[in-house]
Amino acid sequence: MKKTLLTAVSLVALGSASALAADLPARTYTKAPAVAAAPSWTGFYVGAMGGYGKENTSATGALDGGFAGGTLGYNWQAGMMVYGLEADAAWSNIGATVGIPGLLTVSDKMQALGTVRGRVGVAFDQVLLYGTGGFAWASNKITATVLGASIADTQTLTGWTAGAGAEWMFAPKWSVKAEYLYRSFSSQTYFASQLPPGVATGTVAINSGQVGINYHF
Repeated sequence: MKKTLLTAVSLVALGSASALAADLPARTYTKAPAVAAAPSWTGFYVGAMGGYGKENTSATGALDGGFAGGTLGYNWQAGMMVYGLEADAAWSNIGATVGIPGLLTVSDKMQALGTVRGRVGVAFDQVLLYGTGGFAWASNKITATVLGASIADTQTLTGWTAGAGAEWMFAPKWSVKAEYLYRSFSSQTYFASQLPPGVATGTVAINSGQVGINYHF
């Protein structure tokens, strides 16, 4: 009798458990969201840039003005380290005019400038902080006017540049940057053919800040 009773109770319990399980909602599983991969800085890029430069002197007639142009470069990324080569060239309006109008004036204008630089930086995912340095050049024109008669001479200035910057990959393949560059140009001699032995300018140093946008291939 006890055996029969135990069997009946077990069957009732199993039936109740099955009914309860049937009434429970089906369990659903949600996939964990995919983790976004950190952007790679490796590859070629092209861009546009512009900024402002001022001669590193407090003397009267210091050169200053804006510039705008283009950029071409390549980066290699190894872990967090990023190494690169970059070249830029820009139209420039960095200049100054001194003298007595109508009697004697001398104008000095950097008509174009550019650099070829190495870059070494550390990438924090979408943000790159870097130092940079290399070769700098500028096409510089000096014009002297005396009682309405003018003479002009254009020379290429060469020297070095160094600075630092930050770049942000704000979208796939697109980045914006801001950087500071110090440019030091060696002395050049002007008017050697018109007024021998010519006039030496001495070393010219330019502080510049610039911003740019790049497209990465």
